[in-house]
Amino acid sequence: MKLREALAQSGLVPVDGRVLLAHVLDRDRAWLLAHADDELARVDADAFFALAKRRREGEPVAYLTGRREFWGLGLAVTPAVLVPRPETETLVEALLERIPADRPASVLDLGTGCGAIALAVASERPLARVLATDASRDALDVARGNAQRLGLRNAEFLRSDWYADVPAQRFDAIAANPPYVAAGDPHLVEGDLRFEPRIALSPGGDGLGALRTIVAGAAPHLAPGGVLAVEHGHDQSGAVVRLFEAAGFVAVVARRDLAGIPRVVRGELPPA
Repeated sequence: MKLREALAQSGLVPVDGRVLLAHVLDRDRAWLLAHADDELARVDADAFFALAKRRREGEPVAYLTGRREFWGLGLAVTPAVLVPRPETETLVEALLERIPADRPASVLDLGTGCGAIALAVASERPLARVLATDASRDALDVARGNAQRLGLRNAEFLRSDWYADVPAQRFDAIAANPPYVAAGDPHLVEGDLRFEPRIALSPGGDGLGALRTIVAGAAPHLAPGGVLAVEHGHDQSGAVVRLFEAAGFVAVVARRDLAGIPRVVRGELPPA
């Protein structure tokens, strides 16, 4: 069987099929295109079709390959962490706009998961010190491993339930992509989300519980003029802006992702 025939018989959309076949062969997708008429060894075909079946059943490609790219960084992912999404890069962009590149800064990333936000910031701001927290030991193991593989020594990791065990210091910026899907949202039992950790997707209730905790608790952990930026659901922007204003933030702005969907709110503490 040729490579192109295996892809055609996989039952997958082309992009998923190419990613999985490239993973099995330990090649990149450009190589697959150039070798589409090569014969596929039986052992590789068996491995590929086994992965294709799991993908057709809804398992995320990132869990099948153990890898996801985010902000140009190759990150390891496991079922212990949420799969990083492209829309979260909007949060990184909003944060970097307020973190200077030419002097030291301190950054706190709450609920880091695989470390996507923390490591993107650490890679772009080498003078910054980034503290990434998560309540899950397994998630922190994944994040630490990613930092080590990427050689990012300006990121540290701490087990903490939001602010509970964060050191008593003032940060220049705080970022969070918390769970924000409302309980009962039908997406939680559809597609890829069925395989991702529910605790990282939904806090229950109206979906705003974690965001309320993060926004209300930010001020004691921020330096004067410090920045808080959070990701939220597609229909939560107005509610999150009101949370920021109620907590005393100024210069509150809402940002849309590349699809035009409201995705991020950022605000600043008043200067001293």
